Formats: sequence, C-alpha cells, structure tokens
Amino acid sequence: MNPPAISDTGSPVLTGLAPIVSPATVVLILGSFPGVRSLELQQYYAHPQNQFWKILQAVWPHHPLPMGADSYPEKKKWLLERGLGVWDVYAACEREGSLDSAIRAPVANDIAGLHLPRLAAIAHNGGESFKHARHTRTLGVPVYQLPSTSPANASWSFERKLAAWREVLDAHHLL
Repeated sequence: MNPPAISDTGSPVLTGLAPIVSPATVVLILGSFPGVRSLELQQYYAHPQNQFWKILQAVWPHHPLPMGADSYPEKKKWLLERGLGVWDVYAACEREGSLDSAIRAPVANDIAGLHLPRLAAIAHNGGESFKHARHTRTLGVPVYQLPSTSPANASWSFERKLAAWREVLDAHHLL
C-alpha cells in the first residue's frame, strides 16, 4: 500500500476499500470508513477488538467462519454465501487515527451505482454511517441503524449488539 497523500491541512488523505458484493447480495452492511489496521491489511474489520466477525459468527454458529492470517479471501466468500455485502459510506477522507470523529473532508461512495438486483435492505454499522441514511433510503429498501461493532462502542454489550444484528438479518430471511 502506498503512503497516503497529504492534504492542504496536513492530514493524510486516505482511500477506502473496494466493496464486497455480488448479484446475490440481500443485505448491504455499510460502515463509515476503514480503520488504520483495516487499511494496512486491506481487509474490512481487521482490528482484533472489532466485533464484526465475532457477531456474524454468532449469528451463524453452524457455519464456521474461516480464521487465521490468510483467511480473508475465504471470509469474503463466507459473507457472500450468506447474502451479505460490505462497503463503507465514504470512499476517501482525511483522518488521523481510526475514530469516526476524526474524519474530515469525506467523499461519499456511489452506493446506488452498485446495481444489486436482490438488495432487500441496507444496514448501517454505527452512527457515522447512519448519517447517510437519507441517501440510502432513496434506493427504496428498508434502512437500519445497527450498533457499531467498533471497540469504541463499549456502551453496548456483545449480546445486545448480537440481538440487534440478528433481528435485521432475520427480517430479511438470512437466518
């Protein structure tokens, strides 16, 4: 990965990750923007304390999630097999660190341009992503705010997060 460009304000200008989607995507999960670790590894939700992968494994306990350092291609396949897609609301931004509160000068992704024929819902992973709900609602599918899986969201227990995520996925017949 090349070092990020530096903006006029002296902050790094970062570029996000490509979407993980297929024509079979039923629920698109939108984060805000990848954290430092995710950008370093070029993998969604790569920080070991982020609960994204743990929550999804708990939703589908009888379908083991591939683990290990080289398992990311299999994790992407695992997501797609369950009708999930993953992307972020921001394609690029300026940011120091990983906190959403540090995002500056964001550039939005073209979510409507994905052309997902089976899309039944959009689930925003956290509050920063959900700020874009007015845009995602124009796609004509239900839009949900899920509790962030980030370690910064310590006010929700794992069990409470899991229940909210399970409810949305169940509503769209993915369980």
